[in-house]
Amino acid sequence: MSVTVVGSIAFDAVKTPFGERERMLGGAATHFALAASFFDEIRAVGPVGEDFDDAAFEVLRTRGTNTDDVEQVAGGKTFFWKGEYGWDLNSRETLDTQLNVFEHFEPKLSQASKDSEILFLANIVPALQAQVREQATGAKWVALDSMNLWIDIARDDLRNVIGMVDCLILNDAEVRQLVAKPNLVSAARELLTWGPSAVVAKQGEYGAVLVTADGFFSLPAYPLESVVDPTGAGDTFAGGFVGYVAAHRGEPVTHDLLCRAMAYGTALASYNVEEFGTDRVARLTGEEIAARVSELQTITAFQDAPVALRA
Repeated sequence: MSVTVVGSIAFDAVKTPFGERERMLGGAATHFALAASFFDEIRAVGPVGEDFDDAAFEVLRTRGTNTDDVEQVAGGKTFFWKGEYGWDLNSRETLDTQLNVFEHFEPKLSQASKDSEILFLANIVPALQAQVREQATGAKWVALDSMNLWIDIARDDLRNVIGMVDCLILNDAEVRQLVAKPNLVSAARELLTWGPSAVVAKQGEYGAVLVTADGFFSLPAYPLESVVDPTGAGDTFAGGFVGYVAAHRGEPVTHDLLCRAMAYGTALASYNVEEFGTDRVARLTGEEIAARVSELQTITAFQDAPVALRA
């Protein structure tokens, strides 16, 4: 079986305090696929232009990602985004967005992609996400990402598709914005009533939070001394998280399993930010991921030594 991801495949131009790249491979589906491909076969669905060359396809196909459903539009140009980060790498300024072939994207899934047991709906128009979910009749577990733009201009469509998925992955501000609640935990618990069985709130350099009906789990980001480019970190986290679930296909998707998935998503995201674009994750090894997951387990564990507390 396989995992299908539907989303953007792009070229990015990025400037951070640590360097600059004028053109590098990016896009939500790309970053997701590179991470998730450690766990299962990935089928990527998205449009590219004639400028998407063999070298870009080679990176996208790292670890065997299937690109049969990547539509190369004759005469078109690939989606392009340009942004700049300051010293606060949690925020960025968008300098240019060129939708190009992505503007009229109508997802076309082959039967093999429809049959995938795991589906990730990356950040695209919510109405399109709903169309994909309806097409993907083989999907038994579905995760979805979105953004503040769709909360602002397509909230009803977003609420509709959230009711069609098992796991919602947003950043913490988006979780609160979506239900107009200032408290992250109460906001996430309200979102569980919309249909999903799990809500993941990404918190950038502070880690991520998981809320299910069975509990709450929080994991810090892996402590790094050098962060070069955070672009794609959220999608890389999602790739590791969803990929881990895919690797345990056939098992119940329990709270405990999702907690472990959080660790793998966190470890992969930590590698993503160490270099620009896809560079680090494209040459990453399974042994490196396992080592960082083990370190995360060590730094988040402690043994209590009870003391007599005063009344």
